Parts: sequence; C-alpha cells; structure tokens
Amino acid sequence: MKNLFLSFVLIMIIVSCERKMNQPSQNQAIIKQLYQEFNQHNWQKMADFYAETTDFKDPSFGTEITKQTRQQTIQKYTDLAKIFPDIHDEIVQIYPSAENVIVVEFISTGTAADGTKFKLPICTIYTFENGKIVKDFTYYDNQ
Repeated sequence: MKNLFLSFVLIMIIVSCERKMNQPSQNQAIIKQLYQEFNQHNWQKMADFYAETTDFKDPSFGTEITKQTRQQTIQKYTDLAKIFPDIHDEIVQIYPSAENVIVVEFISTGTAADGTKFKLPICTIYTFENGKIVKDFTYYDNQ
C-alpha cells in the first residue's frame, strides 16, 4: 500500500512538471503580446511592457547601454514608423533562457517612402523583473 501511494505521488509530480514545461511562461506571453502591439503600431501599449526606465543595448543607440523611459521608447518607434510605415516583425523562435530571460529571434521588414524595402534578421535578449522588461539587448548587422 505504501509503495502504491509513493508511486501515485511520483506520477502526480511528473505530470505536474510536464504541464508546467508545456505551458508558456508569463514572460513568453508578454513577449508575444509585445510583438503583436508592435505589429499594430500601438507604441503606447507596447511600451507598457517595459519598466519605467529600461536598459537598452541597440546598434541604433551606439555600442553602450542606454537608459530609455517608456516615453522615449514610444517616440523611437513613432519616428521609425514615419520612415517605414509598414514596419513589421515576424517572430522566428522564442528561446526561454532562464526564469527571467527570454531570447527572441525575429525578422523585421518594412518599406521606406521611396519604395526601398528591407528585411533584417534580429535577435533580442529580454530580461524581466516583476513582470516588466528591464533590459532589451538587441543585436543585428547594421552595416
């Protein structure tokens, strides 16, 4: 009887772990929503996923970490959409890296006013604290 009970407890633990592993984390859900808001050009809702001030590492800012407020993030993407009105990001893969880190591989595309199109593979490492993005480290070839 004792062995049967222990077997039952062990099976329940395994099933519980499998369910947790198969469920997307809260951070993954936030990332998916972030990209959805980006693609709808809803910069305010997108910026709400970030902490009030976030560390950015992005070739568009240079080589150092730059602190940006939500309002600065909204302005950056508002300005970008003026240059590329159809800008769109397509997620290729989401890689959970740690409890508070998500890596996203995606393709950004857009068309400038003169008809010039771009297609750019990008990788971003997001770090979360208390359900908000506190670090956004983005890498792409800007040459």
